[in-house]
Amino acid sequence: MPKPQSCDDRWLLHATAPLRLALEGRASWECGATLATQPLLALAPRGDGHPVLTLPLMLGNDLPMQPLRVYLKGRGYEPQPWGLGVNLGPRGDLLARCLKRVHDLHRRHGRRVSLIGWSLGGLYARELAKEAPEAVRLVITLGAPFTGQPRPGDAWRLYENVTGKPMGLPERHGPLDRPPPVPTTSIYSRSDGVVPWPCSYERDGQLTENIEVESSHLGLGVHPLTWYAIADRLAQPEGAWRPFERRGWKALFYPDPGRSPPPATPW
Repeated sequence: MPKPQSCDDRWLLHATAPLRLALEGRASWECGATLATQPLLALAPRGDGHPVLTLPLMLGNDLPMQPLRVYLKGRGYEPQPWGLGVNLGPRGDLLARCLKRVHDLHRRHGRRVSLIGWSLGGLYARELAKEAPEAVRLVITLGAPFTGQPRPGDAWRLYENVTGKPMGLPERHGPLDRPPPVPTTSIYSRSDGVVPWPCSYERDGQLTENIEVESSHLGLGVHPLTWYAIADRLAQPEGAWRPFERRGWKALFYPDPGRSPPPATPW
């Protein structure tokens, strides 16, 4: 993927940041749009009953992703909450507890687990898949800040230095922007008011892809286009993953994420 060195795109990201933040108010409308499009969402491919673990955004708990779990249950999956309360960051043994949750679901269902992580929860999902690829079927992230400058890992080290408390995302598997060894989909929005979109842009690879939707950051988890894309990705037979197709009506709603590559340094 080319990485242009011009500062024009970086300047544009900075200049539009206040507007994108103000547009976060769209989240309630996006939730309403999902309710209104239920008949269309019912046309998404059905699943095969495998377990799906949802990981919430920063300062969120299981409640914001409950509507998505209800939808996925209706599509034939076994969606599960993370069950660890409010997401206050990857402190202490949090990732170890998440990993135990993944292994427990894997043993209980006898199936590999798909992971869906919203924002910071997406970082958890990626690292869990690196830690236990034998138990993870695929990873889907929603506006996850896994790349960019300063690197996400730098924030964890700063926290450790200031508080003296260990974080649960040590880059033991390499940089956080290194994709997991399982099929990985990044769903992001160029008008995200919290995480600049280049920070959620996955590197090209045989098992990686980007899907762009027009959404706020707080609305990504309740957006109808996000839900359809998630259902489409989860419905693929295990071991037969293929990139998301934008032919036909999908081309009208899902822009080509490669039409303009992200700036080299989005901050």
